[in-house]
Amino acid sequence: MPFKTYDRWLLTTALLLMGFGTLMIYSSTAVLTPAKEKSISEFHYFTNHLFTMMVSFAMMYAAYRLRPETLRKLAVPLLVLSLALLLLVFVPGMGVTAGKAKRWLRLWPSTFQPSELVKLAMVIFLARFMSGQGYRADRFYCFAVPVSVMLMFQCIFLLQPDFGSTMTLGVLTLSMLYISGIRMRYLLVLLALAVPVVIKLLQEPYRLARITAFLNPWENARGSGFQLVQSFIALGSGGLTGVGLGNSRQKLSFLPEVHTDFIFSMVGEELGFITASAVVALFAFMFLRGILIADRNRNTGEMFVYYLAFGLSMMIAIQALVNFFVVTGLAPTKGLPLPFISYGGSSLLVNMTAVGILLNLSRDGQEKKPQAVDRFKEAMRKKKARRAVYGEGI
Repeated sequence: MPFKTYDRWLLTTALLLMGFGTLMIYSSTAVLTPAKEKSISEFHYFTNHLFTMMVSFAMMYAAYRLRPETLRKLAVPLLVLSLALLLLVFVPGMGVTAGKAKRWLRLWPSTFQPSELVKLAMVIFLARFMSGQGYRADRFYCFAVPVSVMLMFQCIFLLQPDFGSTMTLGVLTLSMLYISGIRMRYLLVLLALAVPVVIKLLQEPYRLARITAFLNPWENARGSGFQLVQSFIALGSGGLTGVGLGNSRQKLSFLPEVHTDFIFSMVGEELGFITASAVVALFAFMFLRGILIADRNRNTGEMFVYYLAFGLSMMIAIQALVNFFVVTGLAPTKGLPLPFISYGGSSLLVNMTAVGILLNLSRDGQEKKPQAVDRFKEAMRKKKARRAVYGEGI
């Protein structure tokens, strides 16, 4: 029966984050929109977000109803689909360019970013591959296959270019390989080989400018360091309790991307350090619930479910952590939205789908534990019965 034993704490946390995000999206766009784009109303972004929320709920429920066996079968087709969509962004008339990057597909009534789907597809694929009967953590082949798939997607990301998704996919893949028990020397050699490649990529002028701004944003506060300086001003202005909901000054065309990548800065300004800390705590709690789901299924021997739950939890947590680091100046600027809170349909759709899968896995884990105990009791009962008939020698 649906919704019988799912993890209610996980669902409640996701709904709280999404509801809070809806409030902050309206607060960040209702004033800015008329000033920047005269052709649309102040409710443009808000109504688009409400539509995305409805689709996201449908996706979450559909994902919740999918059994782990079905997800296992869909792993490779979903990976191929995500690859096809990722390549379509380069097709004239279908790909959408914004900020010199071509990362979106034109899909009515909005756009879709295939790189978000790639992360979900990669997690499901890795869970299937690492839980297969032929997977052995000490075999180089079992390391080379997922790394090759990862590198293929990363090369396409860099052509867009999308350095943030490239790094996120790398961390996600290596994290899942690590928990599978893969040999550390394989990981260390890969990291050593990746260092010169990353250095070369960071030498691109616009990426180098971001690193310079990260190291000392005040040196060029009106240029490359402008966004980070404005983020600092927003967070600092909020104090403990904030300037009040809707009273942000930085959103008045001072802080760029305030409704997407830097919405957390506005949270700190309008609602203060206490509320911002509560948001961080909710993400930490969601991650812990996901890890508990993974651990519960590992104890029942369901390794596919274990890897899948861990990977989905990491997928959400990595994006949130990077966003927190960026807006607080702990990492160079990256174009990664804050899950459930930032404006961005692709991110919300994929993350709510991940939540639906986790809810399904939490139900399975709770249902299978008693079954495992029942099978043990049944085996002991049969053993005692045989002893009673054939004697203690059996």
